[in-house]
Amino acid sequence: MVMRHCTEESNVDENLYVISGEKVRHVIVSQGRIVEMSGLVDRATHLNLDYPDHKVDRCVVAARLEVGSPIKFAEGGPLFALVPRSAFQHFGPVDYTARLLEMSAALQRAAAKGKSAESSP
Repeated sequence: MVMRHCTEESNVDENLYVISGEKVRHVIVSQGRIVEMSGLVDRATHLNLDYPDHKVDRCVVAARLEVGSPIKFAEGGPLFALVPRSAFQHFGPVDYTARLLEMSAALQRAAAKGKSAESSP
């Protein structure tokens, strides 16, 4: 299994450039198909010229952005499309550690809420 940035075929032009950088997701690919998928990537981290640590520069191309969808292949392996420079903007610096801590806290709150709902009569 491999985690990749992924976009669907309809979001790729004839020159193999991604049309909209905001229509990209993290996916896990196994045996040529999407087996897991996240929500759309965050512009502040993935399309931000001020945050180069996790820019999305290329995406594997899938038939559709849905679990079970096949990945497109070219000679030598998966088909990739490049994200053009025009997709990136300056959104300012990102405190990624703070964002991870906020996400972790939100997940813990959701889990606690789910447990209290399960124990309710």
